[in-house]
Formats: sequence, C-alpha cells, structure tokens
Amino acid sequence: MATTSEWIQGARPRTLPAAIAPVLVGTGIAQHADSFNIVRALLALVVALALQAGVNYSNDYSDGIRGTDSQRVGPVRLVGQGLAQAHQVKRAAFLMFAFAMVSGLIVVLLTHAWWLLLVGAASVAAAWFYTGGSRPYGYAGFGEFFVFIFFGIVPVMGTAYVQTLELTVGAFIASVGVGGLACSILITNNLRDIPGDTEHGKLTLAVRLGDVRTRKLYVACVAVAFIVPALLVVPFGPWAALGYLALPYAVVPINLVLRGARGPALIPVLKATGNVLLVYGVVLGLGLAL
Repeated sequence: MATTSEWIQGARPRTLPAAIAPVLVGTGIAQHADSFNIVRALLALVVALALQAGVNYSNDYSDGIRGTDSQRVGPVRLVGQGLAQAHQVKRAAFLMFAFAMVSGLIVVLLTHAWWLLLVGAASVAAAWFYTGGSRPYGYAGFGEFFVFIFFGIVPVMGTAYVQTLELTVGAFIASVGVGGLACSILITNNLRDIPGDTEHGKLTLAVRLGDVRTRKLYVACVAVAFIVPALLVVPFGPWAALGYLALPYAVVPINLVLRGARGPALIPVLKATGNVLLVYGVVLGLGLAL
C-alpha cells in the first residue's frame, strides 16, 4: 500500500508549474482588460491542477500495466514499482478528472459559455489517451503537440476567456510561450527515457528524433518562449518585457542539456525547467497585468 507521501510523489509535483503558469498568464491578460475575477481564476487553477495530476496518474497506470515503467529513473512510479495496485492508480486518475470536470462545469454555469464543455471534454480525453487506450498518442510521438495545445493554448486562452469573455490575438501569442516551456518539460522527460522507451517500443518524439535532435528541440522550445515577451509589447505595452526576468533561470538547464546530460543527470533539468515555467508564468503574468 502506497503511503501518502508516495501518492503525492506519484502526482509528480515537479510538473505542476505546467498547470499553474498558464493560469497566471491568462489572469494577467484578464487584469489588463480590467476583467480580473478571482473566483473564475481560482476555478481555472483547480481545473488545471486536477488535469495535471490526473494525466500523471493516468500515465503511471497505463505505463505500469504495459511494463514501460519497470526500468526508468526519475519520479515515483506507483504501479511500475509495485507501490499501489493498478486499479487504485486508475481510480485516482479518474477522481482527478472528475474533480476537474466538476470545477469546469461551475465555470460554464458562471459564464454561460456552453461551448467550453467541449473544450473540457477534449482536455480530459487528451489527458487519458496520452498513454491510455489501445493506441495512445504519446506512444506515437504526438505528446509534445498535445501538451502545446492543452497546457499552452487552451489553459492560457481559457483562463483569460472565462474572465474577459473574449478571445484575443494577444492571449494566443502569450499561450505560445507557455506552451513552448510546457513542451520542454515533456521533452526533458522523454529525453531521459529514450533507452527504456526504445526497448519497450514507445515511439515518443524523442525516440523518433534521437538524442542529438531532441536536445536541439528542447533549446528551440525554450527559445520560442523568450521570443514571445517581445511580441507582447505591442498589444500589452513595455511591461510585457518582464517575462525576460525568467531567462536567467533557463541558463543552467540549457547548459546541462547541451552538454549531454542523460539518465539521472536529467532529473535536475526536469526540476529546473519546471522552475523556469513557473517563474515565467509569474513575471509574464505580472507584466501583462501592469
């Protein structure tokens, strides 16, 4: 039986900045439009955190029953390490998805934006079918694409929309920066797991690209994120450049990736990349609000 600490680790808290940052940026956009609504912002945060935890438990369950977690390094694998029964982890994933859906339904009732139900359903489906189902898209190399959409575009624009009731070009541009850094977290994870994923036939984008090109992709995704603040100066003003305060935090993980860190040596990169995204969300969100 897994301990409380192991269940928390199984939710992979190092990835939670991928849920927090887009809500901060979306809320900064709402504040800029004088439409900040703390209740809707907090509900958006609950949805994002619940989906992030849900996809992590779902990944643990699906990889665990397939045997692809048996030889990995990194965070606790509840199923792969025999710490919890597979059905328990699956139940935890569904519980998180249910929590996200209930919170999302409240947002829909508050905004009367019924089309958001489709967005919510698509988000839950994307979370489950990343590694779940008979043909998981994460095993076919599409993980980064869906992370960009559902941890970049959707949460930033969604958080801004539920407060402003507007979809804007500025929000889309901001979401690209968040999506790029969210992708870099997954790229780090998949770069670390190339040997095990190759052995088990899990054809992630990292496996398809190979070690060298995956490292270049990591740098490219981080670079895209730091092009975005300059583009946001036009619609939001010079304070958008506060996003560059996160740039120094990206130096160490980029150096480690370019110097060939692999296996356990990439775990600090995963943590540092999550920190970059969190700081980016804070300072860019603040800049957009100002």
